[in-house]
Amino acid sequence: MTPVTTSPVARVLQRVPVPLRGVFPFLVAIPLLACVHFATSGAPFFVILSLGVGVNVILAVSLNIVNGMTGQFSIGHAGFMAVGAYTAGLTSTILSEYGLSFLPGAVSDQVMFTLSLAVGGAVAAAFGFLVGLPSLRLKGDYLAIVTLGFGEIIRVIVQNTDVFGRALGLRGVPQWTSMFSCWFIVFLTIVVARRIAASTHGRSLLAIREDEVAAEAMGVNTTAYKVRSFVVAAFFAGLAGGVFAHYQSIVNPGSFTFVKSMEIVVIIVAGGLGSTTGAVVAAVFLTLLPEALRSIFLGLGVSSETAQLVDQARMPIYGILLVLIMLLRPQGLFGTRELWDLALFKPKGPEHFPPRPREGGAL
Repeated sequence: MTPVTTSPVARVLQRVPVPLRGVFPFLVAIPLLACVHFATSGAPFFVILSLGVGVNVILAVSLNIVNGMTGQFSIGHAGFMAVGAYTAGLTSTILSEYGLSFLPGAVSDQVMFTLSLAVGGAVAAAFGFLVGLPSLRLKGDYLAIVTLGFGEIIRVIVQNTDVFGRALGLRGVPQWTSMFSCWFIVFLTIVVARRIAASTHGRSLLAIREDEVAAEAMGVNTTAYKVRSFVVAAFFAGLAGGVFAHYQSIVNPGSFTFVKSMEIVVIIVAGGLGSTTGAVVAAVFLTLLPEALRSIFLGLGVSSETAQLVDQARMPIYGILLVLIMLLRPQGLFGTRELWDLALFKPKGPEHFPPRPREGGAL
């Protein structure tokens, strides 16, 4: 029998004490994110671009839990983002009038920011439960229509409510989002998505995606699992909305239209439905694409007015890209594969476990 050799990453994890293995990724990520935060403090343009990328990564990875892992088709993700943005923004606006006197000002602000994000995510999750419980009994196009309607209802409500600033939006939201806080939430979202996929809950979600009737016949409560995935996705969409609100400082209904929902759908389809890695890569690429094209045009001597049209042409570019991907690679860039499927993260050898003996004791 060929001995199984562990990968470099597996060997590192084996040296970590068992009680710390669950939090080990965070123990590595927090110092790295802190270093990046301080290293980029003097580059505001880079920070703004990074925050925009981070928000789209959170949205894409969270929507991938519903559309990719569970096989449903939701196109109202911007509605949950709007719920989180307005709730967190309104909460922080109220809390900013107070402070924790026993803490330094910057620390007090981050505590208030964390509390605001938690409230925004919780309210978005509650809306996800209220919308998901009746609508996830539907399938396909019918579910898409319901989620689209929810997103538009939320946008119209905030656009006509005085407390949310009506069409002008909610103004005066404290700018508490930092590079560290944004990308820590990105990391948290990816870790949660990864651990859901590797858990028994994730196996049930994948079973629903492959054949819902067969999964139900095997005893999987399909409606309950779909609602749970919807609630988790809505929670992280609410966090993304809160992060967005606290670096834009103005929360406008125009930021949460159907176009935003479709932008996130395009990202996860381009990356590969069911692939967290694909969602991250596609979110980074498609978010930076308009700015990259604008910089190229300016470098070629094109007028700034013409270069600004690139942003307006973003959705046609997305549409053309989506058509090309569907023609050339229908499964998306990564399909259902992940970064951790590489040999670097997996044991080497023909078998992970010794082969089971056949009847009679022979191998």
